Amino acid sequence: MHFLFKQCRLLIFSGMLLPATLAHAQTIKGSVTGKDGQLPGASVQAPGAKQGTATDLNGNFTLNTHTTGKVKILISYIGHTTREIEMEVKSGITDVGSISLNPTGGNLGEVLVKGTMAPSQMKALSIKKNSLAIMDVIAADAIGKLPDRNAAEAVQRVQGVAVSRYHGEADQATVRGTPFSWTSTLLNGTRLPSSSATGTRNTVLDVVPSEMIQYVQVAKAITPDMEGDAIGGSINFITRTAPDKRIFNMSAAGGYNTFSQNGTYNGSAVYGDRFFHGKLGVIVAGAIWDRQWGTDSYNVTYNTSLATAAQKNSISTVLFKRYMGRRQTYGGNVGLEYKFNTNHRIFFRGLLDKFNDIRPVYESYVDYNNSRYQYNYRYSYYQTALNGGEFGGEHQLSPKLKMDWSVSDYTCKFFLETPPTNATKGLPIATFRQKITSGFSNLSADGKRYWGFDSPNGIGGDPMHFQSGVTDATEVMDASKLTLQQLVISQLDTKEVDKTAQANFKYNVSARVNLKFGGKFRHKTHDTNFGATAVYLPGAALGIPGSPALLTLSSLNRTSFPKAGGFFNKMSGNYDQYMVDPITKEQLFNLLDPNTLSANGFSNYTSASNATNIFNGTEDVTAGYAMAEISATDKLKIVAGVRNEYTALDLHGSKAEKDATTGATTISAVDVSNHYNALLPMVHVKYALNEHANVRAAFTRTFIRADFTALTPGQSIDNTASPVTITAGNPALKPTFSNNYDLMGEYYFNNIGLVSGGVFYKQISDVIFSDKTSTEDYVITQSKNADNARLLGFEAGINKRFDFLPGFFSGLGVEVNYTYIDSKVDIPRLTTTGKVTDNSPLPNQAKNLFNAILFYERKGVMVRLAGNYRGASVETLDQTNGKNYYIWTDQNFTLDAAATVTLRKGFRVFLELNNLTNAPIRQYMGDKRRIYTDEWYGMKGQAGIRWDIIK
Repeated sequence: MHFLFKQCRLLIFSGMLLPATLAHAQTIKGSVTGKDGQLPGASVQAPGAKQGTATDLNGNFTLNTHTTGKVKILISYIGHTTREIEMEVKSGITDVGSISLNPTGGNLGEVLVKGTMAPSQMKALSIKKNSLAIMDVIAADAIGKLPDRNAAEAVQRVQGVAVSRYHGEADQATVRGTPFSWTSTLLNGTRLPSSSATGTRNTVLDVVPSEMIQYVQVAKAITPDMEGDAIGGSINFITRTAPDKRIFNMSAAGGYNTFSQNGTYNGSAVYGDRFFHGKLGVIVAGAIWDRQWGTDSYNVTYNTSLATAAQKNSISTVLFKRYMGRRQTYGGNVGLEYKFNTNHRIFFRGLLDKFNDIRPVYESYVDYNNSRYQYNYRYSYYQTALNGGEFGGEHQLSPKLKMDWSVSDYTCKFFLETPPTNATKGLPIATFRQKITSGFSNLSADGKRYWGFDSPNGIGGDPMHFQSGVTDATEVMDASKLTLQQLVISQLDTKEVDKTAQANFKYNVSARVNLKFGGKFRHKTHDTNFGATAVYLPGAALGIPGSPALLTLSSLNRTSFPKAGGFFNKMSGNYDQYMVDPITKEQLFNLLDPNTLSANGFSNYTSASNATNIFNGTEDVTAGYAMAEISATDKLKIVAGVRNEYTALDLHGSKAEKDATTGATTISAVDVSNHYNALLPMVHVKYALNEHANVRAAFTRTFIRADFTALTPGQSIDNTASPVTITAGNPALKPTFSNNYDLMGEYYFNNIGLVSGGVFYKQISDVIFSDKTSTEDYVITQSKNADNARLLGFEAGINKRFDFLPGFFSGLGVEVNYTYIDSKVDIPRLTTTGKVTDNSPLPNQAKNLFNAILFYERKGVMVRLAGNYRGASVETLDQTNGKNYYIWTDQNFTLDAAATVTLRKGFRVFLELNNLTNAPIRQYMGDKRRIYTDEWYGMKGQAGIRWDIIK
């Protein structure tokens, strides 16, 4: 980080030269607190001077008055009594210290004092109300009110936010249903490095425990001081900072997963305090979440590469896949702050997060094209680590000029360290095959297998009541006949390191105008080894004379198949014949030992083109912005400015070329450069109709960078799939740009509530999409730029407490939000009759998003029942075959619940339940009946205690 600190010293020095040239002004500084600590988003107004501001996320404010003498200021906060203070303002900077507000009286005051949810709602609504950007906010204490255990699950309740679920847990989030890579995921205002296994820019959020987060800001229309690569919006996770007074709380819970039929546990602790007369603030947080889990996944592949259109829906393979594993999430967060005086403070934030995904996988195939069974056993031990820190400061350089700066260094990596017996590390897979000699009795007249609704003569059956159709019913998967045909180690390592330096200046020009400007430089290094596969084949399978006999599954060390509560019992029929006792992980590792490979006649047939899957590079982003915050009238505020980001990307990899005469493959080094500029003008208008209502409008221009794996000149090959799949890069990709228009309205109730709604529109150019092309032997996926696209949507929501009802019923309330999104992108393709254009929604974009939460909070009891709905979305486009062959993720609805009871002051018991509907994750090809994947992962829940020892 040495170069970052050098840049930072220059920024501080240059900033300290500026005040000498500035005119004198008067500044009031202070903080606003309540019963539970700092109050972010509190309104601080000086009516006589026609000046106003809001407290920051730490409850601090800076108010410029341009007058001396006695000044009255009004401090207001949702759910609290407005307070008026008269003070003597001196020339220069006046420190008023901490200003305390009291809850309002009546039923609402009782809820605030005794409630567990109301304080978090107040923080979120207050920050939203006073924000210049169009955004939603979640406070830390709200995240714990539902069973949301990682950063992605924490934001799924926000209006317009959608998440992807990976084997039952949310791992990515996006704003307004746009593709996941179109949402900028930030940590303390800076984009997080990505550890996506596929080398995309999507930040995988299951590595971050929710306990590490203090606030989540979801910006739907950004301002120029935010990262510009955010077409959908940005999600800013703000880690915990030092409190204004001592806190210490702990939680512990144990639970159960109905699928794996195993226990889970988690625990967390947070301690914060101040020392040296409040100058030094410290916070330390730690969390652990250890759980068993399982999934049944039913997968079907189709012969989309066949030349005859009628046969493209015929079935290639049917796969029954079971995961049964363990996940471990560990998190540590430390925050330090030192206040030299009212005008200067420095801070440090550090985090250490780790996610282990340990999952043996058992795969049983029926392969119709090759008339055989296939059985794969893989031992997956994926590790994700996010580590790093940030050092910075805030300085009131003069009454008119304020500066903040920071330098950060974060590393995110995804890696495997198995098998221990082989120098090559990655995902070890053993493939066994068994010939089906009796053939199939349920083929159509053309000799292909179909589902009944696709079959030319109606023969085929129902996907959800699968019958293999093997002519001899006794010819099932047999360990004595399944022979070891292939051993593979698939390499999937990805690492990114981001080093960032930034500085921001805010200058008070007049009573109604503030100028803000700044710059940021980020140096990213990216290393990917995705898809390089070491392949070992036995000589007997290749027909090499004198080779040792093929190993049978029954001859190896095996363990019992993990049956748990049954096998694919969510489908009609019995599939126990596909439960084959696998080899042990130690046996798998031993098979990949070089000596064992040699003894059993295995040779290394790794493709020379493997090197093309390994690449690295750097990306330097130099950004600057300038913006004006204008209070045109007491009710009208305007934010106008421009951001510029220059990106210099250089990738270093290799490419494979085959000699036309000899057929030999040669590997040569290749460098790819992609340098471009993004000029991003933005305008926000906020009009206060009255004290409770705002109307907001915004125009913003944003963009998104192409993924690294999309730009690489290499390609990855999955030899274990049937058919073989190839993922190829495209160095010619251009970034995607969008012009965004937003119009929103919001009304805040007196009793901690909100009703809001609005419309948004996006004009998008050079959309990047994943194109799938099929040949006779391969399925090739490659990113390409499509024609222009557009997106139109509206959203509405209400958060309302029914405290006007009598007695018991006064504790009821609802949070409901709905987002409708309609998008269209033109996908050109060639047919035998010429060029045609298919209209498609944007990839990953669901048309309907819906959240509904029914809650009850009264006298220390809090209960929440939450439903989350995400409509169908297209995942993979097929430029060769057209819309009927697109892969879709079906609609999904999950129901979660949580309850907390306060037994005595600071001591609570809680219950959390996930996926009460046991909703599957389903994908289909073209027609909803044509199953592509269907995945079930069961319900889970836990109960525990939380003890606020000091608060």
